[in-house]
Amino acid sequence: MKKILVLLFLFAACAYSQNKSQFKTLELENSIKTTANLQTSNQNMTFFSEQYSKKSPGLAILLSMLLPGMGELYADNYSSGKYFTVAEGMLWGAYIGMNTYGNWLKDQYKSFAVSSAGVNSQGKNADYYATIANYLNIDEYNNDQALNQNFSAMYNSSQYHWNWQSQNDRKAYRNLWVSGEQAHNDLRFVVGALILNRIASAINAARLVAAYNKRLSDQMSWNVSVGVVNSNTVPSSLTFNFQASF
Repeated sequence: MKKILVLLFLFAACAYSQNKSQFKTLELENSIKTTANLQTSNQNMTFFSEQYSKKSPGLAILLSMLLPGMGELYADNYSSGKYFTVAEGMLWGAYIGMNTYGNWLKDQYKSFAVSSAGVNSQGKNADYYATIANYLNIDEYNNDQALNQNFSAMYNSSQYHWNWQSQNDRKAYRNLWVSGEQAHNDLRFVVGALILNRIASAINAARLVAAYNKRLSDQMSWNVSVGVVNSNTVPSSLTFNFQASF
């Protein structure tokens, strides 16, 4: 009986020693895995940062010259740029409307010259239509040029014939011609306004970009990073870094 008890005691002692050795081995493996995970975590740490870049005044000016208001949009301030874009649209609408009206008047006075003065409209230039507004017929015009010895300006009677039926018809034609020419001449003011709108938008965009860049310089650019520091002598620790530049 005593021999059996001794054998059981020895068996239990051996089993305990083996289990303890396996437990230490498992604990060591877990420790190695934890350290490796911490190192991997430290190596793969993603830094959270915020950086801003300055904007180019030259690009803002170019965008405004292409389409007013786009330079302000680039400068993150379209609240003022939208007025330049609206003005651009209105000016183009005025240009198209005035050009269409001028062309309509041009067609009207040419048709009136054909019906009331017997003009053949084929091959006639703008100077011809301006001339017939001031003379009752071609003979009157040619006589005037001959008196002034301006023979090179005289018209061929068969090719450039015209004869207004009355002075009232000539005056009615002249009024149409003047209105048509005035409509086309006024297009120059619209073109000038389009150019001025671009220049004003470009100046405003450059000013807004300068203000944006100055505001950016006054603001803080910052970086935040989190990591794990490993050491052979002390336990692993968590680090928190904050960097700022003004």
